[in-house]
Amino acid sequence: MIKHLPTNHSNNFIKLRNSLISATGKAIGDYNMIEDGDTVLVCMSGGKDSHAMLMILLALQERAPINFKLIAMNLDQKQPGFPNHILPAYFEQLGIDYRIVEADTYSIVKEKIPEGKTTCSLCSRLRRGIIYTTAKQLGANKIALGHHRDDIVETLFLNMFFGAKMKAMPPKLSTNDKQNIVIRPLAYCSEKDIASYARQMKFPIIPCDLCGSQENLQRQKIKDMLQSWEQEQPGRINNIFRAITNVEPSHLADFNLYDFKNLTQAKAEDEDPLFGDIANEGAALSLSTNDGTRIEFVRNT
Repeated sequence: MIKHLPTNHSNNFIKLRNSLISATGKAIGDYNMIEDGDTVLVCMSGGKDSHAMLMILLALQERAPINFKLIAMNLDQKQPGFPNHILPAYFEQLGIDYRIVEADTYSIVKEKIPEGKTTCSLCSRLRRGIIYTTAKQLGANKIALGHHRDDIVETLFLNMFFGAKMKAMPPKLSTNDKQNIVIRPLAYCSEKDIASYARQMKFPIIPCDLCGSQENLQRQKIKDMLQSWEQEQPGRINNIFRAITNVEPSHLADFNLYDFKNLTQAKAEDEDPLFGDIANEGAALSLSTNDGTRIEFVRNT
């Protein structure tokens, strides 16, 4: 049996761990991420998120009513200074199936991207292609990534601010070649809880700063903005995430999602929220316009 707890664990840690397991299990269930007989390729960068994801999936594997296989995968991109001994030793200690893939994407990125420019976009595309190929070779039909709730919300704002799209990271998606399903089991977990869990588990963390391209990322600016909002009003990040799961197309403006052109008769779901709020106050309201016209707001019965 794989060890899931640090040597000295407190009741608070057990509560935190169980909360993360519960949230992950709920996300898996809500989106049908893992099914009986699946082989899941667990992508391990060596950061806190992927470490937490692997450990939580191992815990769920032991208690789930279905059978599924986990294969941990790390991509050694040949970045200078990358400690390539850490994860293999860790996987061996855990006694789990794993694959280390070596591919010199670092040299390609350095060759193609001018000095000082962000390398993450090209790096992620190269990495994605290698992951998909590895999944096919290993017979894995699901690919698990360690993105959490905060990552999803940050991506929403990045796409709005810089791509003019209302788009985030879906908890589950099909790859372009239709060969794999990508899942994000930590979609319901906050980064704060994951970080606390990782610290107490004392995972062998490998930071994602070896390439030197992280300092000026727009994502960090978005993260700082959201954290500032969270300090002002705790729970705001979670509310934003919940909004992503509770979309009303008739109250947005995408005519590809809602047939505004053929909207000729009012429907309950089309009611303007401002007037809906006034109508539901429960008491008759009235006002006068500047030309003396009297307007009555009466709650519908």
